[in-house]
Amino acid sequence: MRSISATMFISLDGVVQGLGRPDEDTRGGFTHGGWGPRYTDEVMSRELGKGMARPGDMLFGRRTWQDFTTAWGRATDGNPFSTHMNAATKYVVSRTLPDANAWQNSILLRGEAVDTVAELKARPGRDLSINGSASLVRSLHAAGLIDRYTLLIHPLTLGSGMRLFDGPAPLTELELTGSVTTGTGVIIAHYRRR
Repeated sequence: MRSISATMFISLDGVVQGLGRPDEDTRGGFTHGGWGPRYTDEVMSRELGKGMARPGDMLFGRRTWQDFTTAWGRATDGNPFSTHMNAATKYVVSRTLPDANAWQNSILLRGEAVDTVAELKARPGRDLSINGSASLVRSLHAAGLIDRYTLLIHPLTLGSGMRLFDGPAPLTELELTGSVTTGTGVIIAHYRRR
């Protein structure tokens, strides 16, 4: 059975929306987009690189996959993150996406996220990682399908925006397996489901 890990950039007040760019995700009138890049440093890049160095496949929700297709799927800059993502098998979960042809090595999982991902997880294969895709993470968390979390906790509050665990989430105990603090004050915390 495969394991599933989720990596999420999160503010102190739990917001995971619009990390990278002002126009990345303005749903609900969110005006704080682009809050994350100023906290990136060598320590964060090194830690994220460790995760990318582990063999595995990627899992996306439709919206994040479409955004990553534009941001990373056309990159030919030799950036190790671009190289890794373009080479990886990418599973995209969607009820509405017609196909996954816009980004190489992408496979569409059509249907309900919990059902299709549970089926994929049960099959033999490489472990799966999720970067972003907050709605997918919430659904899979509620179903008990996520095994590990890496939370990049940024030292700011945003006051509004989509939170990682909005709405009902089951009681879930996690064990801290490691942590690193970056030079910009981001705490990178690694958790495993108990």
